[in-house]
Amino acid sequence: MKILSKNFIRQYKGKILNIHPSLLPKFKGLDTFRRVLKSKEKFTGCTVHFVDEKLDNGKIVLKKRISIEKNFNEKRLKHNVQMEEYKAYSEAIRKIYRFN
Repeated sequence: MKILSKNFIRQYKGKILNIHPSLLPKFKGLDTFRRVLKSKEKFTGCTVHFVDEKLDNGKIVLKKRISIEKNFNEKRLKHNVQMEEYKAYSEAIRKIYRFN
């Protein structure tokens, strides 16, 4: 989890993917799971997007959504979102490059 320099991003424009643990544009930045639970969201998930010069802002490739159960704590929410992230990243690559 690093913020890349603008020069680096410009050099690789359209070639860097990020996966963020929320349904962007909601909950950009850090402490995502804590903020999601505090906001009493019913759903969250993950977003695969291209990196641009703004934080968690680039063109969205895809999103995966999960339901938030009443008994979820940060650890459980993180685990469930990460399970979707594992699927989402490879699905996003297939979508970008049209692999089947």
